[in-house]
Amino acid sequence: MRHIARVLTQHGFGHAVTRLNLGRFVPVWMLRRRVAEPTVETGAALIGRRLKLVCTELGPTFIKLGQMLSTRPDLLPAEVIDQLRTLQDQVPPFDTAAAMRTIERELGRPISECFASIDEVPIASASIGQVYSARLHNEKQVVVKVRRPDINHVIELDMQLMTWLAHSLESLMPESRIYRPDAVVAEFKETIKRELDYINEASTTARFGKAFAGEDGLHIPKVYWELTGPGVLTLEALPGKNLDTLIGTDGGHEGTEARRHGGLPGTTDAQWIDKPLIARRLADCYLKQAFEVGAFHADPHPGNILIEPPATVGLIDFGQVGVITDEWMTQLVVIVYACVNREVDVVIDALADMGAVGIDSDRRSLHRALQTLLDKYYGLPLKRFELGTLLAEFSDIVRRHDVVVPRDLIMLAKAFGTVASVTMRLDPELNLLELIKPRLKKTLSNRFSPKALSREAVLSGWHMLNILREAPSQLRRGLRRLGTGGWRLDVRHENIDRLIGELDRSSNRLAFSIVIAAIIIGSSVVVSARTDWTFLGISFQYLGIAGYLLAGLLGLGLSWAIFRSGRLH
Repeated sequence: MRHIARVLTQHGFGHAVTRLNLGRFVPVWMLRRRVAEPTVETGAALIGRRLKLVCTELGPTFIKLGQMLSTRPDLLPAEVIDQLRTLQDQVPPFDTAAAMRTIERELGRPISECFASIDEVPIASASIGQVYSARLHNEKQVVVKVRRPDINHVIELDMQLMTWLAHSLESLMPESRIYRPDAVVAEFKETIKRELDYINEASTTARFGKAFAGEDGLHIPKVYWELTGPGVLTLEALPGKNLDTLIGTDGGHEGTEARRHGGLPGTTDAQWIDKPLIARRLADCYLKQAFEVGAFHADPHPGNILIEPPATVGLIDFGQVGVITDEWMTQLVVIVYACVNREVDVVIDALADMGAVGIDSDRRSLHRALQTLLDKYYGLPLKRFELGTLLAEFSDIVRRHDVVVPRDLIMLAKAFGTVASVTMRLDPELNLLELIKPRLKKTLSNRFSPKALSREAVLSGWHMLNILREAPSQLRRGLRRLGTGGWRLDVRHENIDRLIGELDRSSNRLAFSIVIAAIIIGSSVVVSARTDWTFLGISFQYLGIAGYLLAGLLGLGLSWAIFRSGRLH
């Protein structure tokens, strides 16, 4: 806690440290120091950069928290998001011998029985684990993810501190509640818990592999379950290069025919890549994930997309996955169709049904902002339509109007924005809206088909029947409790704990002051007394002088405590 308080203070958050009652962990000179740093950034951008420095200095768990926050444009301003998005896991690799011991312990057999060979040097290292390249006994190439030793214990301790800090922020700094620190940390706790257990990632990868089995031109890595456990994950090594390498290549005069088809410069006809087909397959892949699978790869940056010429797409790293429930999908379809028809009230009602609209939201102001946004894009030519810009503007509106969209839906919007950006680089002529329309119509017809409506009616009738069946007995129990005086009213006062703490602190200081005053008075009586009495050979006058010194030290300590509290006036 001392380390956290000092890092926060060092990077310009001393006011928060003081209000969270952490000032006792920080030297006074540091609390009083003004942060003067040579930067051209101001406002939210400066705060974002300082937050990034705080997360980097506090270590891997806080870096992952910052990375998660960078996916929440509905909570934080765009300038802060841009800074947090640059956070990287700058963690040195741990010892390969420790990794090998982890593999043997998790799989219950020697390394030689698991793999024909495994590289000594990891190909990637992150805060939770690192990745090795290996070869099976059947000559298949695989990648092996190994969890860091004791990382569970480290993250558990960090999460306890985060939970306490989030609760303190909400109770002691009420203005921070618009950022939902308690909910953010609870959400992060669930996310990091899933990432720590590689069984979750293996199950998700296998689920996607099954959903896209037989899909032409799309490859999901196979999970080797016999070589997988909570701390070890073994996956098929997909061929190809990551998309960043391919779309970032720009050639000269050679490979003209290949470039005409979207190929790589300097490649033969057998090696060129078909960029339009890759774009189409990538878009279809994500549309199927959202509308049919009900789950989606939430981190589709070009580094997680592998391309094997001419147009085979491979998806890797299913550590971050979002889930779209049937209820949310219905609301999403309603929102999209309401936007097309400019029915803003329907959009707001759908958001409210999802629990996204806060009780303090100004619906009239929200209506005006959404109406302005729809008017801006209504009738815009498709070639001028930028999904990423629209999502950024929508996120800004919901953040300013106390609307908190579920994280999975925000991740879906972010994933679609990333995919839209990538496909535009691959094929500027691809019309994503034309690909979405038929799927929207199909989804809407399925959601409101007679079969679906009859099923909803049956479920609603069953719930209503249960209510009618249970109501008499519940009413009887309530009346019996009321008759016996068993009813109790619980009243909770906001920040009552802080008030009680302040009263205790004030009472202690007052009692301490009285004790100091009594020592001074007693010492004065002893010093002014004309007597030859001694105590253990020491004159009583000297004991009075010692009392003065003690009272002085206690008074200085009390003054220092009041000074550190920042409440001198």
